[in-house]
Amino acid sequence: MPELPSPFVYWAQTETQVTLKVDLTDAKDPAVDLKETSLKFVANGQGARGPHSYAFSLDFHSAIDPEESSYKVVDRQVDFTLRKKSNDWWPRLTSRPQKPAWLKIDFDKWQSQDPDVDEDKAQGNGSEVGRDISKDYPYTYDKLHREELGYKREDFKKVYLVLYNLCQFVGFSYILAVMGIRYSRDGPDSMMGTYEAVGTAMKFVQLLQFLEVMHPLFGYTKGGFSTALFQVGGRAIILFCMIESEHRMQTKPVVFYVFLVWSTVEIVRYPYYLTQLFKTEFSFLTWLRYTIWMPLYPLGFLCEGIIVLRNIPYFEETNKFTVALPNEWNFAFHFPSAMRIYLLLLCLPGMYTMMSHMNRVRYQKLSKTNVKRKYD
Repeated sequence: MPELPSPFVYWAQTETQVTLKVDLTDAKDPAVDLKETSLKFVANGQGARGPHSYAFSLDFHSAIDPEESSYKVVDRQVDFTLRKKSNDWWPRLTSRPQKPAWLKIDFDKWQSQDPDVDEDKAQGNGSEVGRDISKDYPYTYDKLHREELGYKREDFKKVYLVLYNLCQFVGFSYILAVMGIRYSRDGPDSMMGTYEAVGTAMKFVQLLQFLEVMHPLFGYTKGGFSTALFQVGGRAIILFCMIESEHRMQTKPVVFYVFLVWSTVEIVRYPYYLTQLFKTEFSFLTWLRYTIWMPLYPLGFLCEGIIVLRNIPYFEETNKFTVALPNEWNFAFHFPSAMRIYLLLLCLPGMYTMMSHMNRVRYQKLSKTNVKRKYD
């Protein structure tokens, strides 16, 4: 059976109610199923496609009171008045951020609800036809577009996050694939050329990861800013300061192992984030996302510590990133000493902090999954 076309539906809201105007002339035999969180409508009438049967369904952003809500059929439309259960402003009409193409804002209804407009009418100042509401009533104009902008922001955020996570997954998959092909062909001898083969790709995806530090600040993701900064910043120091800036380190086998650990973690993390964006749950992927770090994080910290340790004599020889006196700032900084302090005082506490955070998140996520399974 072919799907029925949808009529245009215009909506507006106040703090206490939502109004819907179904653009359907001479509606006959409307079938309305109104519940707390949804509305289903079917009727025959004159719509955008001429005389036809039309239908639509809406899942509301928040609950309404069906007993206090009503609808009426008039010659040119069907009007709904839906009473909100809680008196607050909805960011959008529907529960999902994707707005149907046939759902529009009822500008006329908003104008009639503006007290300034009503006052102009009462004083005989003429109708509002032809007036620029964005200039005459900027606050009302902002309310009119808040719903549309809410949909657009949600859509843009989701599209951006999907592209970002997909790009990162492809990038780390490429690194692992190249490393795997080289190792299967040349064995351990391939480790010396790891940085030459995939170093550029690793630098690219690592630079992109700095966006993850900004995502919580922009409200794109939940979670803390400091945890992302600690992880991404730590990797950047290892990659750019310890490996990229010292060519002798680039041929060490430890670079192969640290790239292997980083990439293995990420090819699980980014697909998990993609499934969350589409509100899809794969139990095994969730378990893997919050379990694979247990062997890999300590191994990663060990490899990073070896890189720092092996670099100390190189930086003492070259004096890279070292600031010596005298200078115009009257400031001295000995980079090899900072590396020693990191290994002695910061490396283990840093690993403990990161693993403690991941353990807490693991307990929260997997315990929720178990509860869902029990009651499904």
